Amino acid sequence: MSRLRENLPATLLSARIISQAEEALRSALKLREGELSLGVLTTDSDDVSYAALDAATKAAPVRVAYAKSMYAGAKAASNAHTGEFIGILAGPGPAQVRSGMDAAIAYMNEDCCFVSANEAGTVAYFAHCIARTGSYLSEMAGIREGEPLAYLIAPPMEAMLGLDAALKAADVTLRVFYGPPTETNFAGGLLTGEQAACRAACEAFAATVIEAAASPRRY
Repeated sequence: MSRLRENLPATLLSARIISQAEEALRSALKLREGELSLGVLTTDSDDVSYAALDAATKAAPVRVAYAKSMYAGAKAASNAHTGEFIGILAGPGPAQVRSGMDAAIAYMNEDCCFVSANEAGTVAYFAHCIARTGSYLSEMAGIREGEPLAYLIAPPMEAMLGLDAALKAADVTLRVFYGPPTETNFAGGLLTGEQAACRAACEAFAATVIEAAASPRRY
């Protein structure tokens, strides 16, 4: 059975809340005044999780205090709950952090995922249009909060071709370039523009990644 364009959902591996973080930990994480509680989660998909944490900042009064990809990716995870990503939300209290965690997990489960780019399911890409950014990704991309964003990720060769196609297909600007290799040996970028342009960029990226995955040595 062909796995081309099959959705590859992310898996939540752990999610815990620290109601009152110790001062030393708050200092190490460079928390802001009034940020007393933390929500910590790990997953097996980093880019999905970055987008999910951004969604959390739109749903609750929380901030992304820490977010990192694990080296090599989920298949090289060192422990059962390590996965590919760790994220930490900070907020004034456990109720706000819980609301942010709920929003992030719901977004990860319902709104975005990696997609298989070939029939064997051995190549995957992430082409996600965010209609309205939260505080996290807007700061990362250097745009105003609430602007659209095209979040594009694929394996290194496919990503380079896909980014070129996305930039040619729509009136978008490359704001962040994730040069290969990322911690998980992928590549990609964050592109901004009008919402329709971001969607067109995502479509061009996906089509090009699929074509490249099917014919990787045809030049």
